[in-house]
Amino acid sequence: MKNGYKKILKALYIITAIPFIFSCSGKEDRPNPNPNGGDGSGTTLSIVNKNATNETKNLLANLWAIQEKGTMFGHQADLMYGRTWINEDGRSDTKDVCGDYPAVFAFDIARVMDGYSLDYDQITAGVLKKCMVEAYDRGMVLMACAHLHNPLTGGTAWDDSSNEVAKEILTEGSATQIKFEGWLDNLADFMKELKGSDGKLIPVIFRPFHEHTQSYSWSWWGYTCTTEAEFIGLWRFTVNYLIKTKSVNNLLFAISPQDSDILCRWPGDDYVDFIGADCYQGTDITAFVSHLKTLQSISQEKKKPCGVTETGIQGFRISDYWTRYILAPLTGRKISMIITWRNAYDPLQHGDEYFSVYKGHISQADFVKYYNSDISYFCNDLPNMYAPISEIAVE
Repeated sequence: MKNGYKKILKALYIITAIPFIFSCSGKEDRPNPNPNGGDGSGTTLSIVNKNATNETKNLLANLWAIQEKGTMFGHQADLMYGRTWINEDGRSDTKDVCGDYPAVFAFDIARVMDGYSLDYDQITAGVLKKCMVEAYDRGMVLMACAHLHNPLTGGTAWDDSSNEVAKEILTEGSATQIKFEGWLDNLADFMKELKGSDGKLIPVIFRPFHEHTQSYSWSWWGYTCTTEAEFIGLWRFTVNYLIKTKSVNNLLFAISPQDSDILCRWPGDDYVDFIGADCYQGTDITAFVSHLKTLQSISQEKKKPCGVTETGIQGFRISDYWTRYILAPLTGRKISMIITWRNAYDPLQHGDEYFSVYKGHISQADFVKYYNSDISYFCNDLPNMYAPISEIAVE
């Protein structure tokens, strides 16, 4: 059980900041007396899609509000598979350890778009959708990356053999543009049908073209394959197509460069809702703190919520990892979320592709300490992330 002090603090936050709440056990259909997310007397946030659903606008407001109190924990693919299991209803490596689901369910949505996925054959688009609906119904926040295939060469997301891909996508009527638009059409159709048990469209934070600032070869949209103008053009093309051409109104758009070079190739304030950073700093706490400070500073300057969209150490065997390398650097920071990368399905546990805790890991007891922290937010700690906040307007 979590300590009483944490419960009191979070209860006060929920009572004063969020008028309507729900537990992780299920979400009720509650009235929405202020669909614009606030009366404008307090903070006003700007959203990329002015026609976004009320729930999507409310999510943006709550992402901003929650980082004043603590940081949500998230885990990639957590509801779909873990270290020793795959596609088991209600299962989660996180829940196996602390008894609660993560606050953020992160996943790869590429399978929906181009048919390819980092995940396994058992994890079909249908399984992903089921997990997304369950996450929303529990009150969790959803975040999607997309390791899209190279639409020009046919290679994987890591095929950086051509520096013509973005240029071809931006060439009107090209075969590559038509293929890429087809992938966006698939995403649009999926999002327009994605509804929770309350009948409402489920908001998703979409972070395409992540880690685009890496100085070494990585992806076809990355630093070595695109010019600054081409990357910005690609980003804006994608956002405009989804919003203006396809009228998708339940997406927030998150940029997520590698580490602290946040504004490199920045597509413009009007094209970003959420500022992320993928931080694989290992055990270098000084570097991690530096990244967090930069992230927070830009977040406050631009009035956009922020978070660590990927982190972790592959195959880590550190007993105090969570309190020393995660909790301590986050303490006192205005960071809405931190997401560890996936635990690959490995039933015999022969490999080391895991980045988070699982039952039996050496850091299990320390993870429970992190879970019990006053500033860590898991599913059961969350206010209703899709209800309005009277002090915050979203326009």
